[in-house]
Amino acid sequence: MDASRWERLQTLFHAAADLPSDEQRSYLASACDDDPSLADEALALLAADARGNPVLDRGIATLAHEVVGWASYAPPASHFGPYRVTRVLGEGGMGVVYFAERDDLGTVAAIKILRDAWLSPARRERFASEQRTLAQLNHPLIARLYDADTLPDGTPWFVMEYVEGETLTEYCRTHAASMEQRLRLFRDVCEAVQHAHRHLVVHRDLKPSNILVTGEGGVKLLDFGIAKHLESLDAADDRTRPGVRLMTPAYAAPEQIRAGRVGMHTDVYALGVILYELLAGVMPFDLTELTPGEAEKVLVEGEADRPAVAAKRAAAADAPRAPRPTATSAQWADLDVLCLTAMHKDPQRRYGTVDALMRDIDHYLKAEPLEARTDSVRYRLGKFVRRHWRLVAAASTVLTLVVALVVFYTVRLTIARNTALTEVARAQRIQRFTLNLFEGGDKAVGPADTLKAVTLVDRGLREAQSLDAEPEVQAELYLTLGGIYQKLGNLSRADSLLRLSLDKHRALFGENHRDVAANLVALGLLRVDQARFEEAEQLIREGLDVARRTLPPKDPAIAKADAALGRVLQERGQYDKAIPVLQDVVRLYEAPSARLETRDLAASLSALADVHFYSGHYAISDSLNQRVLAMYRQSYGERHPLVADILINLGASQFDLGNYAAAERFDLQALDITQAFYGPDHFKTAGNLTMLGRALVFEDRYDEAVVILRRALSIRERVYGPMHPLVASTVNELANIAIRREQWVEAETQFRRMLAIYHAVYGDKHYLIGLATSNLASAFMGRKDYAGAEGLYREAVRRFTDAQGPNHVNTGIARIKLGRSLLRQNHFAEAQVETLAGYDVLAKQANPAVSFLQNARKDLVAEYDSLKQPDRAAKFRAEMAESTSKAPAKPK
Repeated sequence: MDASRWERLQTLFHAAADLPSDEQRSYLASACDDDPSLADEALALLAADARGNPVLDRGIATLAHEVVGWASYAPPASHFGPYRVTRVLGEGGMGVVYFAERDDLGTVAAIKILRDAWLSPARRERFASEQRTLAQLNHPLIARLYDADTLPDGTPWFVMEYVEGETLTEYCRTHAASMEQRLRLFRDVCEAVQHAHRHLVVHRDLKPSNILVTGEGGVKLLDFGIAKHLESLDAADDRTRPGVRLMTPAYAAPEQIRAGRVGMHTDVYALGVILYELLAGVMPFDLTELTPGEAEKVLVEGEADRPAVAAKRAAAADAPRAPRPTATSAQWADLDVLCLTAMHKDPQRRYGTVDALMRDIDHYLKAEPLEARTDSVRYRLGKFVRRHWRLVAAASTVLTLVVALVVFYTVRLTIARNTALTEVARAQRIQRFTLNLFEGGDKAVGPADTLKAVTLVDRGLREAQSLDAEPEVQAELYLTLGGIYQKLGNLSRADSLLRLSLDKHRALFGENHRDVAANLVALGLLRVDQARFEEAEQLIREGLDVARRTLPPKDPAIAKADAALGRVLQERGQYDKAIPVLQDVVRLYEAPSARLETRDLAASLSALADVHFYSGHYAISDSLNQRVLAMYRQSYGERHPLVADILINLGASQFDLGNYAAAERFDLQALDITQAFYGPDHFKTAGNLTMLGRALVFEDRYDEAVVILRRALSIRERVYGPMHPLVASTVNELANIAIRREQWVEAETQFRRMLAIYHAVYGDKHYLIGLATSNLASAFMGRKDYAGAEGLYREAVRRFTDAQGPNHVNTGIARIKLGRSLLRQNHFAEAQVETLAGYDVLAKQANPAVSFLQNARKDLVAEYDSLKQPDRAAKFRAEMAESTSKAPAKPK
């Protein structure tokens, strides 16, 4: 076989491999109408490729089931992570797409599964490439990637945003869209493609069927199945298969047809074809009844009629897709330029970028001269007069008007130029500031080798303090540096910088400015860290009001301010108010029009998970946290501190449900990440240490726990001072160890300190005050002051019920403890009521072997025996025996 025949055979094989099996034979017959033997050879290669899989290892029954299953589009599993498949949406060469729902959030998505993943390594790689591409393209006009994984049999799948709508051309036809409406929709498509290009991704298969318009009129770009990174377009795998045509010929650029170099200019050509079809109502080339060879020649060598001519001819022939919008001859002249420049056969003569195409669309919509047209005096003057015909009609002479307007626009351009130069100077100043941070003591020897983050930030502060002549830059830097000091745990320095930045922003812009709003929210979040919650809420609400007065309704800054409000409401224990606020934030971030980073959505989901956790909705909280964990791992890798934060959250749920060993595993993973990232003495490390120490306490590993908790307490007192909720959290765990070691005086001292901190910070209404009160009562129980303990437990039950509800785990535990204090006083009937009520709350939510349930069963046996109710006592004796036999062994 000669080289040219082998090259053509490769081309046919790879093109057919991506088609459904029932279409492969007809495709090859059509493509090889001049050489039927070549089609037979390609079919033989396809069969051999299928046999290349270790079928015998899989078993005939398994193989038959998979083939039949795919043929009927039945999903290989009913659930993919938290998503439940309900129906088939469609099927193509790469795989099958299903409609799925999330029961926990009530949201929907589309799940794409690689069809016959075990047959073609090339197909698997393209599927994986599509996942990677979507993962980095976070744009409101591009269907998002939510999650990805593989089934146990190795079948890859990914979850993406479900988009319901009509194709771009169908939408324009059915809605009788005007010329301006079509152009504005098309401009949105260009914006999505431009975003992909900024991330060095070329789509390579743009066409109306990959562009949907939703019922709200928003555009969504789909299907990056054959997209390619610019830096890999010339990779070896493509060069060895020069004839591979993973494209739609009618929208493919000539260089794609010829298997030449592709790039951003390739997508520009496809956009030109789409625009042509939108405006003229027909395709630029009629490929019906043409052989592949004839179609290739037309696409590479043919010249399309001007869209104006094609539209007129289609309308005269009453073509069913002929456009109804009207345009003047002058407007059609510009539209012809737009289309034919984008579709030029020579890539060098096309619009150089999608951005250039968008600029000319904007020029057209504003009746301004196009950049793609020769700027003749007659052309520019005609455009000018058409834009300002009312003024021209009223003026005494055209010359006077032109002179006046030229002067006017010259002044405007001068102002715009000066504004742009100011912004450039500001950017350059900030760039110099950043570079100066990394200079060592002597510029001649280069940057210092031992620079630390604190050193850099302190140096940056000194630099910022010298910028009195540039107040806007100085205010912005103070805001940024204040946030950095806050993250480093230097809250007092952060406080002074954020207040100074706010003062400067107010002096520069007044009260109603977006920078003032951002500053107020930032200062409010600092107050949250300082546990000054009332002031925090006041600042954040003030910032939110300013943002709503000065910004568009869906501006990201408003969403971030709402998220901050949700956080402070959570910290104040107002969970019923925080949940709807954070749900609104999540919905805004997930909306098609949102222009936010993945991290913004993940942070809002994490905040919502926290509020559900504190409300006792553990299943919802864990489901949200698992989604966030997948997002963070995909965006940042396995060892990022944000990943550690979510692991801590998952551990907290397991702890509250009595699964202490599972909690310890999550906490250890998180500590390993956090300590490696921040170091051993950071306040984030102290938080992880406290959570780990708490798990060890409930696993009866007291000596290990004391060392860890004292280290955490030392760090937290240094960072936050003695009266902070996080200090109280660590004090609580040390007091619990004292209780278990029967050191009652030490325990009471620690619990009273904890209670004093919570009262000082939260006032009189917060579930944490109930927690401290209940824990203090346990010290009274230890020294046998049962009446004193009873009073404290009753107060704790009341506080938990008010703050978290009667069915919360904390309420259940407090009632069990209240029952025990009554039992010790021989008040058996009252004790039985409280113990059983608490037991019923916990039994529905916690591990059956959790210590609180074990203690409740033991007390119920004693209470029913004392009340002469042996049958009920026997029931709980049996449960005690069963739970003891199933309880896991304690760690050594």
